[in-house]
Amino acid sequence: MRIGILTSGGDCPGLNAVIRGAVLKGDRVYGHDFVGFRWGWKGVVEGDLMELPRHRVRGLSKEGGTILGSSRTNPYEAGGGPENIQKVLDRNGIDAIIAIGGEGTLSAARRLSADGLKIVGVPKTIDNDLQATDYTFGFDTAVGIATEAIDRLRTTAESHARCMVVEVMGRYVGWIALHSGMAAGAHAILIPEVTATIEQICEWVESVRDRGRAPVIVVSEGFHLPTMDGAHSHKGLDPFGRPLLGGIADIIAPMIEERTGIESRATVIGHIQRGGAPSAFDRVLATRFGMAAVDAVHDGKWGTMVALRGTDVVDVSITEATRSLNSVPRYRWDEAALLFG
Repeated sequence: MRIGILTSGGDCPGLNAVIRGAVLKGDRVYGHDFVGFRWGWKGVVEGDLMELPRHRVRGLSKEGGTILGSSRTNPYEAGGGPENIQKVLDRNGIDAIIAIGGEGTLSAARRLSADGLKIVGVPKTIDNDLQATDYTFGFDTAVGIATEAIDRLRTTAESHARCMVVEVMGRYVGWIALHSGMAAGAHAILIPEVTATIEQICEWVESVRDRGRAPVIVVSEGFHLPTMDGAHSHKGLDPFGRPLLGGIADIIAPMIEERTGIESRATVIGHIQRGGAPSAFDRVLATRFGMAAVDAVHDGKWGTMVALRGTDVVDVSITEATRSLNSVPRYRWDEAALLFG
């Protein structure tokens, strides 16, 4: 069998480890051949590919980014669609696709699979927002990077008696904010799943100031105040029609300073959360996902996605994984809120 691999959507620590795990197991156990599509679905639509022999993936598990490149291309646009993609596969002798990506990538994979293409998905997102899997690779690394950044910002906050509002990624779920905020001892954590007014935020900030400390607030990019219509977005839409979020920290910090008199600064950690080498946890999880994806392809489990349940890697329906977001349960935020202020 000749299998094509693609990495699509935002880059994520651990992508190369998936590729390595899939190629090594597929070659050693099943004797399959592999090719990689360059630049995600764009490479599938245009037939832009590279061979992936075993020697090409050696040592990849510790490397960040993706050797295949990535993009946010919609495979149903720009000359795509199931018929044209199948022609590309047939022309290159490719029997199946392993699609590594997040909600947008896997939603496209679900549609293409329903239209008859042979696809197996691998969940990838630093946001940890996919249903049907306990964790996605990339999340642990992003939390570690955010935690270190918050630790560093705390020292400058203390030096100037400032309030620091730190914005992390996550889109419409608050997992990165919750975990990094708890790990770094943030004085408040603002996530999309839980409403908080500016008055409540300032109350937490003043409580910290009154104890002689410098307040540190962690906010997820998808959080919005009750007075706002929704998550803040001023950067337009991605190719899947989803708003590009970001900038809520720049809104909240001046409001805190105006109401409390405490000098406040906003810091957006941004794409650094996606960069660099993956953590040990993400290297192992991504490798296991790659190996399990090859098993699913070999067994003809089209339209499925590999997932982590407890400590086991299992197969689930891509439809199940993309039906709704993996939101932070209220009780998890309530646990953290006991430590606020």
